[in-house]
Amino acid sequence: MNRVVIKLSGEALAGPSAPGNAPVPFSDAVIDGIARQIKTVLDNNVQVALVVGGGNFWRGKKAKADMDRSRSDQIGMLGTVMNGIYLSEQFKKSGVESVVMTPFYLSFFSQLFEKSAALKYMAGGVVVINSGGTGHPYFSTDTVAALRAAELEADMVVYAKNVDGVYDKDPGRHADARKFRAVTYRRVIAERLDAADIAGMAISMEQGMDSFVFGLNAHDGVVKACLGGSGRDLGTKVAVDIKEDFYV
Repeated sequence: MNRVVIKLSGEALAGPSAPGNAPVPFSDAVIDGIARQIKTVLDNNVQVALVVGGGNFWRGKKAKADMDRSRSDQIGMLGTVMNGIYLSEQFKKSGVESVVMTPFYLSFFSQLFEKSAALKYMAGGVVVINSGGTGHPYFSTDTVAALRAAELEADMVVYAKNVDGVYDKDPGRHADARKFRAVTYRRVIAERLDAADIAGMAISMEQGMDSFVFGLNAHDGVVKACLGGSGRDLGTKVAVDIKEDFYV
């Protein structure tokens, strides 16, 4: 691939918390591992953009029932900005140059997202960290990843999740759940499989752009997902026209 958009969940950035301790928003061990892997991807001449979630700070779905959805989503968007700034600072330690871009003006905190500027950064080996969602409520960061991938003409959207792929049913509730090796967008959308946000899946399907869903905790998962080869067996490929298959 020449260009890839990677979605990182906010929860994954937090890493596991020690028993009895309050959760912390960032795990430097996890983030340093991500930076190391992204550097390997860049060194293989693949351009990288990130979309970062904010679940380590705020989950809109878990907000108070009587809270206005728009305000709840705004809090979540600001959480993704904090994550973007922290990632950018940590990346420096691993020799990864990056820029934080947002869809709204935030003074010197970030740069305003603009396609040609983002592509220029990426062509120069700079990672574009997309924070702030779309700037509007009712959009998940999964949808933003698909949207930015379409805008930036990426070859694939890579979703680094807390789950290691797409299953035919919830593996947390069903012991007989089967993991897909490959599955179509049509099936994911029709059966509402928990791969990524349905709106994001629809955008990628319309663009004819592949997606890949894998677990961030997999050893060198980002490298394997972005560079392909046999290592990509760790997750699930989602595509428009593909022979569906399960892992044995």
